[in-house]
Amino acid sequence: MVRIKRNFVRSFGLFFALLAGVPAVMAASAPPLTNVQVLKVQSATCGIENISAGQERTTCDHGGANIKVYVLEMGYGRGPRASIDGFSVAGGQTNVCAYGNGNPTQCTSTETRVVGKLYVYDLGDRQEGTFTFSNTSINAPGNTLSTQLYIK
Repeated sequence: MVRIKRNFVRSFGLFFALLAGVPAVMAASAPPLTNVQVLKVQSATCGIENISAGQERTTCDHGGANIKVYVLEMGYGRGPRASIDGFSVAGGQTNVCAYGNGNPTQCTSTETRVVGKLYVYDLGDRQEGTFTFSNTSINAPGNTLSTQLYIK
C-alpha cells in the first residue's frame, strides 16, 4: 500500500512539474471551416482564369496536360480530399494568414494569424471533368464543406 501511495505521489509531482512549464496564456482554439472555394484554374492554353463564387464551370477551354486548380479553405480542416471525375489528385498546401487589415493572404511571418489554407492541385494528364474538393472541420461543429467546378 505504501508503494502505491509513493508511485501516486510521484506521478502527481511529475504532472505538476510539467504543468509549471506551460505558459499562462493558451492559444485560441482553431476556427471551424467556414468556406471552401475554387479560386483559379491555370493551364498552358488559357493562363490563369479567376473563378467567381458560385461559378459552375470554366469559361475557357483549358485542354491539355498539367492543369492546376487553386482552392481556398477558410478555417481548419482535418482531411482534404480532391478529385477529378472521382480520381484523386495530388497537391500541396500553404497557410493563409489574416493581417491587421483582415484580408487573407499567404503567410510570410510567424507573427501573423493563420486563418486557413491555400491548396494547389495538379490534374496531371486529366484534361476535362468535374473537379471536387471537400474537407471536414477539425473541431465543432465537425461540418464538411465541399465545392466543385466543371473544367473544360
